[in-house]
Amino acid sequence: MDKAYTHKNIEEKWYAEWLQKGLFHSQPDKRQPYSIVIPPPNITGSLHMGHALNNTLQDIMVRYKMMQGFNTVWIPGTDHAGIATQNVVEKQLAKEGLDRFKIGREKFIQRVWEWKKQSGDTIVNQLMKLGVACDWKRQRFTMDEGLSRAVKEVFVRLYNEGLIYRGEYIINWCPRCSTALSDLEVEHKDEAGKLYFIFYPFTGRNEGITVATTRPETMLGDTAVAVHPDDPRYKEMIGKTVVIPLAEREIPVIADQAVHSDFGTGAVKVTPAHDFDDFEISRRHSLQSIQVIDLNGKMTAAAGKYQGMDRYKARAAILEKLQKLGVLAKSEDYKLSAGTCYRCGTITEPMVSTQWFVKTSPLAQEAIKAVQEHRTRIIPQQWEKSYFEWMENIKDWCISRQIWWGHRIPAWYCDDCKSITVSTQTPQACEKCGSTNIHQDEDVLDTWFSSALWPFSTLGWPDKTPELAYYYPTSILITAFDILFFWVARMMMMGLKFMGDVPFRDVYIHALVRDEFGKKMSKTKGNVIDPLIIIDKYGTDAFRFTLASMAAQGRDIKLSEQRITGYRNFINKLWNSTRFLMMKVTESGLTHPPKQENVIPIDAWINNKLRTTILNVKDAIENYRFNDAATVLYQFVWHEYCDWYLEMVKIYSNASSDKRPVENMLFVHETIIRLLHPFIPFVTEEIYHIIRHTPGYDTEKDDSIMHAPYPDPAQLISADDSAGAFAVEIDTVIEIITKIRNIRAECNVPAASQVGLSFTGAEEKIILTGKYSNYITQMVHGNILDQQTAGEDVKGSAADHLDGLTIHVHLAGVIEPSVEIQRLEKEMGRLQSDLEKYKYKLSNEDFLKKAPQEVIEETKTTNNQIRERYEQLNASMNRMKELLK
Repeated sequence: MDKAYTHKNIEEKWYAEWLQKGLFHSQPDKRQPYSIVIPPPNITGSLHMGHALNNTLQDIMVRYKMMQGFNTVWIPGTDHAGIATQNVVEKQLAKEGLDRFKIGREKFIQRVWEWKKQSGDTIVNQLMKLGVACDWKRQRFTMDEGLSRAVKEVFVRLYNEGLIYRGEYIINWCPRCSTALSDLEVEHKDEAGKLYFIFYPFTGRNEGITVATTRPETMLGDTAVAVHPDDPRYKEMIGKTVVIPLAEREIPVIADQAVHSDFGTGAVKVTPAHDFDDFEISRRHSLQSIQVIDLNGKMTAAAGKYQGMDRYKARAAILEKLQKLGVLAKSEDYKLSAGTCYRCGTITEPMVSTQWFVKTSPLAQEAIKAVQEHRTRIIPQQWEKSYFEWMENIKDWCISRQIWWGHRIPAWYCDDCKSITVSTQTPQACEKCGSTNIHQDEDVLDTWFSSALWPFSTLGWPDKTPELAYYYPTSILITAFDILFFWVARMMMMGLKFMGDVPFRDVYIHALVRDEFGKKMSKTKGNVIDPLIIIDKYGTDAFRFTLASMAAQGRDIKLSEQRITGYRNFINKLWNSTRFLMMKVTESGLTHPPKQENVIPIDAWINNKLRTTILNVKDAIENYRFNDAATVLYQFVWHEYCDWYLEMVKIYSNASSDKRPVENMLFVHETIIRLLHPFIPFVTEEIYHIIRHTPGYDTEKDDSIMHAPYPDPAQLISADDSAGAFAVEIDTVIEIITKIRNIRAECNVPAASQVGLSFTGAEEKIILTGKYSNYITQMVHGNILDQQTAGEDVKGSAADHLDGLTIHVHLAGVIEPSVEIQRLEKEMGRLQSDLEKYKYKLSNEDFLKKAPQEVIEETKTTNNQIRERYEQLNASMNRMKELLK
């Protein structure tokens, strides 16, 4: 074995071999299936921390189930990402002095496909660096031929059932991307704004009514002023008319329950064409809708002299004019929740438009029932509440987009009779009148429409394929909470509608990966950690194990390079322990596979710990507690196996030629490698092959660790009745050693200094210290001077107690207590000063109000660390004072 573990060569070697041997590929058979569909990343994307976490967790589950004997399939693929991809190609055209309209739709689509061919697989290649066990032979794309066919089939069926319709409705419009957006594609951001109070005079009178608005530029499209019917201030005004300043147009004062009496003056202007609530009010009161802002965010002819102005420049001009007219009563600061495009960040414009919609309420009812009946589990369960709330208040889904890249809506309009033909095939004539003067709808479908079909369309639907019958429903979906409604809820609706069953049995919602201070990563903040750089620097295994160890349910990950460094050390520890193992195997001349017969006490102890570890790890993985599984593995491997067992094996082997501990060490190590494989696939595959080439193993049996069985705790049940007693004895020995080491540390005993040891207490404990004296003395650098069932405290010694045993560590002549007390007093004084500073800081209300939360938490953590250190030194001080008595 190489002295150091070099991740780059090993990772490249094994991933290439896995692919070459087709180890990720699956076909339906008689085994129990375990299937996952990947949340398809956008073809415009590059690997980010969200992808890394999500795919690491999926890969853990796939490899774990594969080793358990399931027929696993993990279907990969990418999303065409309509708006995002079109934006990328349009920017390329702009650099050439072109735009999509100049080259036309057909050539533009061709350009996008060319870009996809050149750059669309970037994210796929990056995912491979994570070591993901995807069945790449089944890779899909949301606009490939099969999925496009599925999209058309779903659209036509829903249309024929009246669940897709075309109608005029108010939608979110992005002036920058020039397309409609669904409610979920609008991100709301708080920003500082103004609330303006404008006076609207009654017709022919000086009196009037003052309305409050955040958008004075839309007043030119007002068609009413609304008040609450029970507001006593306006009872007498309902039914009267007012005149819109600047427009000189009369509009009525109406009463509607939607008005909040405590907002502004309690009177609001109603602009149906540019406000969602106003649109609903207009439908109840049959009000006219006047569009004063166009699709480019500029004022229309209905805005009079402000026509052609940008909406925000028009706002400034209108406010200036209202001020001159004396009808701008006042303005005050107001916190706004501005809707922005999820792709470009432009503030969206509510716009009344003719669009295509899915009638979601009938579909949502079945999806609600499926979760209520636990046909699909959402984990952590807290997300069920959010799911139900959104589903129970779901609005019709606007699915048409005014872009060119995407699934073009399969609807054709007759230029003669104006009817619509909806079909999976391109019609030659109008299905109503037979005219050939027909043209297809220019719009494309929302990207999420095709994604909603992903779990069954990727398996061959609408054809009844063997894969669809075998792998559907899928076993689990692992995803982030931010697409619970975008994607998960819609897949539930579509899966139940077209397959008659849920698309997945479990949905695991993981948290976000943030920076080490808990802040969201963003390029503007400069705190983005690039997973590809991390993989190159620390290795994929160290990176994956870090993510898994921090992936606690419902808690965001605070990621730092320091944590990754720590887990790289874990990988190195595993590698070095393997080198030690192979050295011992060679020295022992072992010629047969390890056996578990007639084990010595330390072997019984480690096997008992290993059995408990297997049980805990399997329980954690089955319940998606990835952090618990990783932590249990880390603690066992680093501490129980390496720190204790291997050290004891060294001591035993130095005193005996007995091969039993080497055999057992080989057995335990190989079991550890299989336990760890789902988390750290590369290093475990390498070590597995090294171990399998030791004498006696059948090297042809398992071509990969992926085909080796996941450890079973039943393997660790010993037929020897004494094994359990041995395990208890070694636990006690470890406690004795730990207490002696603590005394040495607290008393600042130099590492090179040997200490004398005395034991007094119960006879069985005295016998135990004698039986395992070799381990005790060598692991604490001590020498046993005395063992007796009764005795007095030894002068000049520090003592500790353990369940019927008193441990004396002789320190006379080893340290000088008075000198040590002076050192401790000096350090404790410094810590006391620090504690006073932190106490003042954490009691300062000004600091607690103004400081960022992460700074406050960091301050509290540091304060606790100082206090803990102070208490440790205080315990050492008490030890020193005891020695002076």
